[in-house]
Amino acid sequence: MIKVYIAGPYTKGDVAVNVKRAMDCFEELANAGFCPCAPIANYHFQHMAHPRTYEEWMKLDLEWLKACDCVLRLDGESPGADREVAAAQAAGMGVFHSVADVIKCSPKPIRYCVRELPLSKE
Repeated sequence: MIKVYIAGPYTKGDVAVNVKRAMDCFEELANAGFCPCAPIANYHFQHMAHPRTYEEWMKLDLEWLKACDCVLRLDGESPGADREVAAAQAAGMGVFHSVADVIKCSPKPIRYCVRELPLSKE
């Protein structure tokens, strides 16, 4: 089963909307036969009960990322998601911008079906 790491904004904008969007993508991917990982959905409630620093969460995120085959980068400003994408690209992982792109690529070896993400809008 292909493991897809979902990276996107958390604190930029409405946190509840950002978490819901990650959960919706999780559901679409799971229904399509993938094994999605949405740390912001998991950590949202964990952080309410047991807060950690930003860097502690990033360290956990980057460990989960290593276990995945590719990344779904949701749109929106997010320094953390940009770091996750950079780590994924350094590891040769595919980076996608929509659930449809992940699904479309899935019959191919996922690590070789790479979509590049511009990290700046210059």
